[in-house]
Amino acid sequence: MDIPLQIAFHRAEKSDWAEEEIRARVAKLQTFYDRIVGCRVTVDQRARNVEGTLPPVVRIEISLPGIAPLVVAYEPDRLQHKYQSPDLGNAINDAFGIAERRLSLLKESREGRGKGADHDSQNQFLGQVAQIYPEEDHGFLLTKEGGSLYFHRNAMLQGDFDKLRVGDEVHYVEEVGDTGPLATKVRVAATR
Repeated sequence: MDIPLQIAFHRAEKSDWAEEEIRARVAKLQTFYDRIVGCRVTVDQRARNVEGTLPPVVRIEISLPGIAPLVVAYEPDRLQHKYQSPDLGNAINDAFGIAERRLSLLKESREGRGKGADHDSQNQFLGQVAQIYPEEDHGFLLTKEGGSLYFHRNAMLQGDFDKLRVGDEVHYVEEVGDTGPLATKVRVAATR
């Protein structure tokens, strides 16, 4: 990693074993994807209940070249559904498990990118730029069904993000991100 690992404990007692476990899990992440630029892990005890059984939130932010950071935030309610007595160890394990799966998927998709020029053609849709916010590096596309899809500047594969205007036609691939559906692999449609 170009940037040293950052570990922070907010409203949670700092623990040597937890820090060692986080360091070991970050080292393991690098075996899944060796182009990680940096990683920041935050352990935050946002809430407490009377019994003191709410586990902390473990948030992992992985910086990667050429794309927006990959962020995993494992919330306490998900742990409580999964474990009878969730603790920090469960939170760390589950958050890093998700990060490992997402990095593996990213690696597979990047390796598959050069295998066929039209491998996304069956998943590609035509849409229009509905809203564009160049200063915030994102916009929204209008789908043929009339829905709205978020897209980030880094999702542009062809065309200039700063020259996009409302109404411009684009091709895109729809994927599911952390917060729901989004547009990726955005290309400006050829003008006739």
